[in-house]
Amino acid sequence: MSDKKAFPEHVAIILDGNGRWAEKRGRERTFGHQAGAANVKTIVRAAGHMGIKVLTLYAFSTENWKRPALEVRFLMRLFKNYLISQLRELVVDNVQVHIIGDVSALTESLQKEIDACERETAANDGMVLNVAINYGGRREIVRAASLMAEIVKKGEMDISEITEESFGSFLYPSASSDVDLLIRTGGESRISNFLLWQTSYSELYFTPVLWPDFTETELRKAVTWYTTRDRRFGGLNEEES
Repeated sequence: MSDKKAFPEHVAIILDGNGRWAEKRGRERTFGHQAGAANVKTIVRAAGHMGIKVLTLYAFSTENWKRPALEVRFLMRLFKNYLISQLRELVVDNVQVHIIGDVSALTESLQKEIDACERETAANDGMVLNVAINYGGRREIVRAASLMAEIVKKGEMDISEITEESFGSFLYPSASSDVDLLIRTGGESRISNFLLWQTSYSELYFTPVLWPDFTETELRKAVTWYTTRDRRFGGLNEEES
């Protein structure tokens, strides 16, 4: 096998299917979001035990503001309560938590909870968990370009120093490494503006399993599938060379 990374170091997951999961049970969509939030800790702990170094979860996109106002308000309350109760419990699992995205659009109370959660887990040196809230891949790239342009404008960087590597350093730091395996639950086959820069060479795994039903067994299934992939990064394997 020509793959230099037989096991994925950075796994990203698009958490899709909460609403449909609830509707199948004759319940409100918010019931599905609650079930999906409860599943996060299970999968985070499973990923840590498997040896995954970075796990990035897509919780709320910049486009999700278009959803019904009642659902959006519920999700914001859920994020706040989840940060208070569950993510902070990950301290005992040595998980370092980061929230990526434009948090300035969130309520002041939620921003305070985010800051507290990140501070309380900052000393942990185990798996890095990124939760994307009000995140968009295009917006992240534009943000990085703006930050880099400001540095160049100040004379602190020459245009000749702009490379893929230097540009990558202006992305959200905790999630800037290349994604090895991108998983999307819920049956859709698209990446929905998620980590566009970081997923350039990712293996894409689409499963019909709805997020609340995505278990440790399903995660292991995805990782096992990844280990069978021949990752050549544009080159040839030994038999073709």
